[in-house]
Amino acid sequence: MNNIEGKVRIPSGCAIAAVISKDGNRMTGEKIVESMKPMHDRSNGLGGGFAAYGIYPEYKDFYALHMFFNDRAARKECEAFLKERFEIVKSEIMPTRKIPAITDEPVIWRYFVAPLQSNLHNLQLDEKEYVARTVMKINCEMSGSFVFSSGKNMGAFKAVGFPEDVGVFYKLDEYEGYSWTAHGRYPTNTPGWWGGAHPFTLLDYSIVHNGEISSYDANRRFIEMFGYKCTLQTDTEVITYIMDYLLRVQKLTLNEVASVIAAPFWSTIDSKTDLYDKQKHEYLRTVFPSLLITGPFSIVFGFNGGLMALNDRLKLRSMVVGEKDDKVFIASEEAAIRVMEPNAENMYAPAGGEPVIIKVKEGAF
Repeated sequence: MNNIEGKVRIPSGCAIAAVISKDGNRMTGEKIVESMKPMHDRSNGLGGGFAAYGIYPEYKDFYALHMFFNDRAARKECEAFLKERFEIVKSEIMPTRKIPAITDEPVIWRYFVAPLQSNLHNLQLDEKEYVARTVMKINCEMSGSFVFSSGKNMGAFKAVGFPEDVGVFYKLDEYEGYSWTAHGRYPTNTPGWWGGAHPFTLLDYSIVHNGEISSYDANRRFIEMFGYKCTLQTDTEVITYIMDYLLRVQKLTLNEVASVIAAPFWSTIDSKTDLYDKQKHEYLRTVFPSLLITGPFSIVFGFNGGLMALNDRLKLRSMVVGEKDDKVFIASEEAAIRVMEPNAENMYAPAGGEPVIIKVKEGAF
C-alpha cells in the first residue's frame, strides 16, 4: 500500500476572503479576485461571488437592486411591480464580459431606486423595512425573478463558476470600493445555481460563509416568524436574515450579535467574574436560543462602513487575519492574503467565537 500521507489535500470546502481600508480608500476588485486563485481547490465551479462597498458614489442615496431574471417576460412583470413601489432613477443591464467559463447566464439587470414616499406614509414603514419586504415578496412570489443585492452604495456579484472567473465576468477590475468580500463555493448538500451562490445579502448586509449549518431548521423556523423567507436553497441565506433581525430590528451591537450566533458555552458564562458581562451573556442566550448557529463555520459579514469576521465557537473552519498600513485582510488561507499584500503583518488566527470587527473611520466613505 502506497503511503499517501501529506500528498492529499483536504481543503474543507469553500473559500472566503476580504479586504477593507480603514481610511476609506477605494481599490479596484482586481486583488480580491486574484486572492481566490490559490484557494481554487476549495471551490468546485458551482458558485463564486463578491460583495463590494462604496462602488456607487454617484447613486449613494439610492438602493441598488441587482437582479436575476429567467427571461424578458419575468423582467417586464417585475419592472411593472417595482414602478408601483419605487422611483426608478436608472435601469440597465448589468455590464458583463462573455467568457467560456461562465455559461447559461440569466438576464442580469440592475436598478437604482428610491421608495415612493406616499407608500411609506400609507404603510407607516421606514424605508429599510419597506425595501426588505419588497425583496422578500419578489423572491417568494414572482416566478423567475430574484433580487440578489439591495443595498445603498454597495453590490453583490455572483454566478455559477469559479470565483476568479466570476470576477472577470462581472468586470470587477472596473469597480472601486473601500471594502470587498469574496467566496468560492463547494456545495455539499444544496444545489449549485446562480441564486444560491454567495454572498447572500439583504439591504447593505452581506454574508460569505465556509462551513455547514447543522442548526439550519431551527434557525429558519425562528427567523421566518418575523417575515423573512428562505427561498434560495442553501443554508447560508438564513445567516443574513439573522444578522438583519438582530442588528436592524433588535438593535443589538456587533459584539452582542456574535454572542448570539456563536454563543459561549454555559460553563464559560458561569465562570465569568464580571457580573454585568455574565448577566448580558445569560440574557442573550436565554432570549435568542434559536439563533445560535451550530456546525462548522467561518463567516465574513459586510455592512456599510465595516466588516466582521467570526468563527464558530469550536473553530472548526480556518480563518486568518492580517494587516498592512490602513488595510485589514481576512481569508481562509494565508496564501490568499499574501496575494493581496505580500508584506502583510500581524498575521493571526482568531479564536473560536471571537469576532474581528473593522470599521472605516467616520466620514471616510
